[in-house]
Formats: sequence, structure tokens, C-alpha cells
Amino acid sequence: MNYKTLSYLLFVIAISFGYVQKKNLPEGFVYVDTIIEDLDVELRYYGSNNFVGDTIDGYKTNRLILTKATVEQLKRVQEELQQQNLCLRVYDGYRPQRAVNHFIRWARNLKDTINKSQFYPDVAKRNLFKEEYIASRSGHSRGSTVDLTIICGETGEPLDMGSPFDFFGEQSWVDYDNIEENQKKNRQLLQTIMLKYNFRNYPKEWWHFTLRWEPFPKTYFDFEIE
Repeated sequence: MNYKTLSYLLFVIAISFGYVQKKNLPEGFVYVDTIIEDLDVELRYYGSNNFVGDTIDGYKTNRLILTKATVEQLKRVQEELQQQNLCLRVYDGYRPQRAVNHFIRWARNLKDTINKSQFYPDVAKRNLFKEEYIASRSGHSRGSTVDLTIICGETGEPLDMGSPFDFFGEQSWVDYDNIEENQKKNRQLLQTIMLKYNFRNYPKEWWHFTLRWEPFPKTYFDFEIE
């Protein structure tokens, strides 16, 4: 039994005996680990390794939440990748509106550029809205958008996609051509398998996908991730 399986079993036991409080999610939403127990989750906004450099409002735990319809399709992606000894790693899923509001406040403070060199070295902070890297509304808040990559099933190392997650710049555009052939191949693998299971991409972010025919196309939620 591997570590992730053991951790999941212990979590289920804890819930059963009441040591972990079960949260009531809005109808149509689920905790992803109740359906895909072996999914690698690293919520970047629950921590400081992100463009803001701090934990973002609404992220109280490293537990992924999505609409049930999204998880069902994501599980199919994971199962097909596992046949190639690959897995998914998810960096973000459902995002509360209060988190988006946090991004907006941060973006307006032009003096706060602590992580500029890592995440947006070639984009002036005042232009992050103009160039559509930050918006006042996010598809993530509708619960059917995911940010993810592919990792090696043996080492857990992410495949080289030519730019890091959340890098604001042309290098992250899906069709950016000035990268190595293996990086193009890795991007194409991700794009192809996500499209196969009814996810559409965002051209400026190779990691960003939204479920087609999402269940809440006009509703932006604001419950916390806890």
C-alpha cells in the first residue's frame, strides 16, 4: 500500500469516526478526493509559491473542489494517463470569488512586485489586466475550470512544458513556438487528452482548461475551500 492510499484510508476513517468534520458543499460540487483518490493536488494559492507570494483569501486547506461533472471527466483523463505511467497534478480548481478579489487588490498595488522575476518578468504589473492575465471574474469560480499538468508516475516530476505554471508571458501561450521539441510534445499530449474528454483550453495558459457544457456557466460562487 503506497503513502497516498494509506493517507486517503486514514482520512476516510477519520471522517467516519467524526474526527474530521464533513463540510456541506453546494449541490453539484464534490471534494475531488472522494472520486479520484490518487490525484496529485498542489493548490498553489494555499501557500506562498504563487505570483502574489502569500496564501490567497478563501484557501484554507489543500483540498480540491470541483463540480461533479468536471471530476467525472477528469477521472477519465487520469485513468488514460496512468496507462502510460503518467498522472495529473492539479494546481487549482474551484476558486472563491473572494480569492479573485484578493488578486484584484494585489494587482492595483503597483509597489508589490515581490515575485515579479519568477512569474511575470516581462509584463508590467499595471498591464496584467489589459493583457488578460488577471480578470475581475474567473471561470474557476464556476467550479468547472482546472489548472493542471502531467507528472511522471514513478518520480512525481512534472513534464517539461516550456514554462512554469502561472508564468505570465508568451512562453505560456498554447501555440508558442520558440520552445524545444520535447516541450511541444508534452504540451500537445496535455492538450490532446484534455480535449478528448471535453475540456477546452485557454490560449494564453497551457495549463488552463474548462469543461464544455459546464453545469454553472453564469454562476460565480464564493464559499471557502475548507
